[in-house]
Formats: sequence, C-alpha cells, structure tokens
Amino acid sequence: MNERMIEESLSKRRQITLQSMLAPRQNLTFKQLGIYYEQKNLEPTEQFLESLDLRRSSGEYNYAAYLLADDNGVSLKVAAYVGTDKVDLWETREYGNRCLITATHRILDRMDSENRTFVLITSKKRVEKERVNTIALREAVINAIVHNDYTKGVPLIEIFTDRIVVTSCGGLVEGLSESDFFKCRSMPRSRELMRVFRDMDLVEQIGSGMSRILKAYDRSIFEITPSFTVVTFPFASPLISSNDKITGKKKEKPRATLDVIRKNPTATIATFAELTGKSQSTISRELKEYQSAGLIRREGAKKKGRWVTAW
Repeated sequence: MNERMIEESLSKRRQITLQSMLAPRQNLTFKQLGIYYEQKNLEPTEQFLESLDLRRSSGEYNYAAYLLADDNGVSLKVAAYVGTDKVDLWETREYGNRCLITATHRILDRMDSENRTFVLITSKKRVEKERVNTIALREAVINAIVHNDYTKGVPLIEIFTDRIVVTSCGGLVEGLSESDFFKCRSMPRSRELMRVFRDMDLVEQIGSGMSRILKAYDRSIFEITPSFTVVTFPFASPLISSNDKITGKKKEKPRATLDVIRKNPTATIATFAELTGKSQSTISRELKEYQSAGLIRREGAKKKGRWVTAW
C-alpha cells in the first residue's frame, strides 16, 4: 500500500468514541447535571439526554452519559507527595465517581487551595505573587479532563513540593499535530463532553485555553507522547525584599531553620532547636512567621503531621 492508500484505509477505520461506547451500567440518573443546566437557565426538556447525545442509536446510554451521571465508577485522583519525587506519598484524594462537572469543580477548588500567593509588603506597595499562574493551571486541568481518552485511563494531578503536574491519557487527538496544538487550534476528542463543558462555561472550543497557558508559560512545560500529555507547572520562588536581606550570622540562622524543615519535615520543635542551636521559643516564633509568609505549611495532626516547604 502506498501512502495515499494507507491514509484512505485509516480514514475509513471505525473509531471508538464515547458516543459509540456502551455505558457499563444503564440505571443512570442525571440530577446533578440537570441542576447545572437549570442554574445556567438552560432547563432540560423531555429530550434532554437525546439532545446531548448521551444515548446510542439503539437507545442505550453511552460512555459520555456514564461520565456525566450522578454515580459512576470513574475515579479522578489528586495525589500529593512530601518531596520532589514519588517516593513518599502524603495523600491521595478521590474526586470522581460522580458527575464529571461536579468532579471538575471540586478539583479546581482543590487547586485554588494549593496555589497559595506570596505577599510582600514594602514601604511603597503590596506585592503579590502566585506559586502557579491560576488561569493557566485552571485551563490545563479542564483540558486534561475534557480531552482525556477515557478508553485508556483517567487524568491524574500530582502535587510535589516544587511543582504541580497535570497528566491526561491518550496523547494528542488523532489528526491534531504538535504544530497545530501549539498554534492553539482546537480539535475536541469528545464533542459530547465538549458540548456540556461549553454549556457550563468551562471551555470555549476556540483554542483560547491553550492561548492562556502559553501566555504565562513557554512550550517547555508540555511533554507530549502517543500515550500521554503532561503539563508541569514549576512553583515560583517566594518573594524576598531587598530591604529584608540580612548579612552575617543573622542571615544564616533563618535559612538554617528552613533547611532543617526540608530535610526533616517530621522533626519536633525540640529537634529543630537542637539542630539549629536556637531556643525552642525562637523556633516557634520563626515557624509562625514562615507560615504567615507562605513559606511553609503544616499538614496532618500536631504530633504525627509534618511541615511542607512552598518550593
């Protein structure tokens, strides 16, 4: 076969889509989805499900319907790690098993809580700096969910101490080149999901989401393979005022405390004091200052928890 014959053969191949796939369960309800449409003044009619193409031609629910149903078996996860690798898993939170719109909103809320803002107050003005660009992160999360190939897996969001990684399955949509992708050209993997996400004002289907990401970051944050699309958002460094820089021994002491926290996140105040040569009252005061500045946060119980640095 020559190249033209191969392309014609591929074009005639029956593609597996969410619309053509049979839902694993047929006793589905859509109360959550109906509420979302009512809130948008798009109250569903008797032909609601049919208008959204949530049934196959045979009348059975398809996989798009399964993803949008009140109860399903699709698990979307957000994983948090103690360090910069996957060795020490701190937390895994489930956000799926429900209407995909609900799961999306809950994951976006989680990202907002994780994406803290550094604040620096100077004599002239108040300066704020996000760890990750909020708009770009939001667009990446939504794209990962709506363009994910659910025949191969589910999206995964991972939070490390120095970055947030958003991974979707399936690579680029068939027919969409990397050149097209970075030129912000849109080609939805599932027109059924895209329709619903557009009705909910989560997407626009004109490539504007990618434009917002590339306005804040360059192409290097993307890793595209035939099986996955991975977007890595590195954390910005904390704001430091030139007026607050300390010289000599005083400069070393605060930094030493942060170094101990990074290396011994579960250490007690007594341990911090021993390793830094400071009093426990000084350590307690510094920990409160670092928390207020957004440099560290406490996770878990008082005795069994740990400190996590913001970079």
